Amino acid sequence: MVTLPPNRRSLLVGLAALACAPRGALADDVIDLKWRDLVPETEIPIPPSVQGLFEHDETDTLTSEQPRSSGVRTDWNGQVVSLPGFIVPIDFSGSGVTAFILVPYVGACVHVPPPPANQLVFVTTSKPYESSGMFEAVTVVGMFGTASTSTQLADISYALSADSIEPFPT
Repeated sequence: MVTLPPNRRSLLVGLAALACAPRGALADDVIDLKWRDLVPETEIPIPPSVQGLFEHDETDTLTSEQPRSSGVRTDWNGQVVSLPGFIVPIDFSGSGVTAFILVPYVGACVHVPPPPANQLVFVTTSKPYESSGMFEAVTVVGMFGTASTSTQLADISYALSADSIEPFPT
């Protein structure tokens, strides 16, 4: 389990604001986001150095530092979105995950350098999600917004208060 630093309070305040925003979106109101939608148009979504999959013995040649991001997009603040990705668990309640980092590819934040902060989403859910394990592929639907936070694994630029978390169809 990863412990969040003191600035977690500001993240939770931001998530609380998202949770208080009006809900009740119809299925037609859900915006389907892709990872490239989260970065400014002039930035490469995932740096070329981490776009592929790496064997464990190859990662020692890579830098372990998180690449800098040039900014965030606020286009979807307060909107209900759907975003697929992979789970990196942060907090648990019972046998379910209540907070996790949603990452765009397997291994992000653990086996290879983390993606830029604008390619990571901190997800919270009031109903624990029974995850099948690290890097489970899921689709998360919920209220989205910019909310900067840091964990021991990476800096994160976005937050999503999940209404639903479903395994990604295979």
